[in-house]
Amino acid sequence: MTQAKIIDGKAFAEGLRGRVAEVAASFENKAGRKAGLAVVLVGEDPASQVYVRNKGKKTVECGMASFEHLLPVSTSQEDLIALVEKLNDDPAVDGILVQLPLPDHIDEQAVVDRINPNKDVDGLTPVSTGRLALGLPGLVPCTPLGCLMMLKDQLGELSGLDAVVIGRSILVGKPMAQLLLKESCTVTVAHSRTRDLADVVRRADIVVAAVGRPKMVKGDWIKPGAIVIDVGINRLPPEPGTKKGKLVGDVDYEEASHIAGAITPVPGGVGPMTIAVLLRNTIVAAHRNEGLALAGDAI
Repeated sequence: MTQAKIIDGKAFAEGLRGRVAEVAASFENKAGRKAGLAVVLVGEDPASQVYVRNKGKKTVECGMASFEHLLPVSTSQEDLIALVEKLNDDPAVDGILVQLPLPDHIDEQAVVDRINPNKDVDGLTPVSTGRLALGLPGLVPCTPLGCLMMLKDQLGELSGLDAVVIGRSILVGKPMAQLLLKESCTVTVAHSRTRDLADVVRRADIVVAAVGRPKMVKGDWIKPGAIVIDVGINRLPPEPGTKKGKLVGDVDYEEASHIAGAITPVPGGVGPMTIAVLLRNTIVAAHRNEGLALAGDAI
């Protein structure tokens, strides 16, 4: 029985961070300052705190300035927007990321809408999403851009391939579909109400699963030789005698790995790419904010 090639997101992300560090050093020489990323966290969710710390650590490792704003869960929407406006006006800050989800009393979209699109390294403002839909240059959501980078690394030219994106969120599904359309793929966006989902997936050369349902995509859904990008990360209930359940993706990895041509594991696939692309977006934004040219394929 054949075994799919494992797409090592951890190694790919390490290489991307290395290229970002080189570009960041060049930027500092030209601009006379470091590129800067500001991350805002409201509340004390332990997982989010770890994530924010990791972002700050990787930012500094790449030779950029990290500005972390850790706010209490009681922070008002008005105070959060005031901070965003302050960061918009700060010339040392090139990228702004407000960690989602926000507490229930805060309107997430109202906050995101106030981020300067030139500093929108998460690619979530209406201007950023509009530019992506129109095929114009702009900042693109980190996770789907990371997925696209890995796909192009595996396949090179994507033009004409059939791609199925399972999931239609604004964070992954919708922007992923737009990116694949830009690469001249034939794109189907599938979701919870798609009829005969398995049959839809079976015709795809590229499958991107981003639905948040553990092992939903079965091995016999996969076209032999297809490239499978599993964005999902789900924790199963703990087995007897264990404290934590196993992390799995939206794809049944054991089944799919015997049919796909290449597949991302969970963990170690898409996850490491998200922070690496965030850093990439920050250095891209820094060049634009300073009016400096950035070589096309440098990162």
